[in-house]
Amino acid sequence: MRTIIQRSKESCVIVNNKVVGQIKKGLVILVAFTDGDTLKDIDYTINKIINMRIFDGTPEKSVLELNEEILVISQFTLYGDASKGRRPSYIKALKSDEAKNMYELFVSKMKESNLKIETGIFGADMEVHITNDGPFTIILDSK
Repeated sequence: MRTIIQRSKESCVIVNNKVVGQIKKGLVILVAFTDGDTLKDIDYTINKIINMRIFDGTPEKSVLELNEEILVISQFTLYGDASKGRRPSYIKALKSDEAKNMYELFVSKMKESNLKIETGIFGADMEVHITNDGPFTIILDSK
């Protein structure tokens, strides 16, 4: 399981000219899954994300401590391999049906944090607007 975590001043996702998810200050999480990912990977990743001290000052506060918001976007291209040729290979990305189940489980478990969780639409052609704060971006792989 791979995530890109971006601290954001405000962000939204638009599908078919309609805002389907929107947050103010918080985190944007781009998430992708691969073969072998389990509930253990999801739990590990969520625990890291909500408790990571990346806000305020040094930074010293987590999204959970500050009760900030989270926008979760599925992005299978995080498993793109562009090392050969001119077209990236996505063979390491989990197949769509399985990935959708993992994504829905990830979002469901993320909502257990009692933070405001917004999402895009799995598999949709999304327009994502991120006002990156810092910029502050972390790559997290559950393996």
